[in-house]
Amino acid sequence: MIDLNNLPSPADFRHCTPLQLRFNDVDVLGHVNNTVYFSFYDTGKAHYFTAVRGHKMDWQHVDTVIANVNCAYINPIVFGENIAVCTRCEAIHDKSFRLLQMLYDTDKHQIKSVCETVMVGYDPEAKKSMSLSDDWKAAICNYENKNLSEQ
Repeated sequence: MIDLNNLPSPADFRHCTPLQLRFNDVDVLGHVNNTVYFSFYDTGKAHYFTAVRGHKMDWQHVDTVIANVNCAYINPIVFGENIAVCTRCEAIHDKSFRLLQMLYDTDKHQIKSVCETVMVGYDPEAKKSMSLSDDWKAAICNYENKNLSEQ
């Protein structure tokens, strides 16, 4: 569960990606629609995985899938703000790893939203979960520069 009283700073993340807000992301209330946040988080994950693995992901041969997502909306995002998504891994287990992500305004240094995602190893042929590969575990730990296994 996300602890809103103990959030890290954007500077505590090794990986941040600037986002482009589009006019059609905005709802009738004048702020980015809540469903768009998940697209922003997916963009952050894609860029994070590319950085972690050292190459672009082959999306035709995926070996991890999302098992759970929890998102907290803290401050609204409005059109024209400069927003970035920061991503880091919090823990790695045998079959899963947990990501923490944050959307923040890079000009105001204001946190807009936080998201926690559990990713699981997945065998698309058997259509079931599997242990994460040693390559995934090593790549994440090397990228984050710390041992995250079983935390």
